[in-house]
Amino acid sequence: MTHINQLDHVGITVADLDSAVVFFADLGLEVEGRTFLEGKFVDEVIGLPDARTEIAVLRPPGGGAGVELARFVRPAHVPGSSTAMANELGLRSICFQVEDLEGAVDALAGKGYGLVGGIGRYEDTWLMAHVRGPEGIVVSLTERIG
Repeated sequence: MTHINQLDHVGITVADLDSAVVFFADLGLEVEGRTFLEGKFVDEVIGLPDARTEIAVLRPPGGGAGVELARFVRPAHVPGSSTAMANELGLRSICFQVEDLEGAVDALAGKGYGLVGGIGRYEDTWLMAHVRGPEGIVVSLTERIG
């Protein structure tokens, strides 16, 4: 028996919330909401006393699992590795299926975001690329081609 109904969101802590929101909006996600959170509920859930955070939630057009971006006002954020590669422990990427992978990569490159490696082809079925956004966030983009 499973207790899971669906994936609701992936949470990412950032130092610059505005640039992270722009990056995910450039990918095609839509801002569902943006607010500050603090108080007993937040302190209990995240285990950090007297926390205050600003969050933005973005979702694909039409709904589905979202991305929750959080910027901590207090306590101060702790820097992570902004150049982490796929073999570094931890969450390394989130993946979005797109209709035009090369067009998406070109559009992101025009905004200053680069590929981590290259565009790979898997058995004439999938194209995939990893793009590094602000603060080292890596998104995987895939396109079904077969």
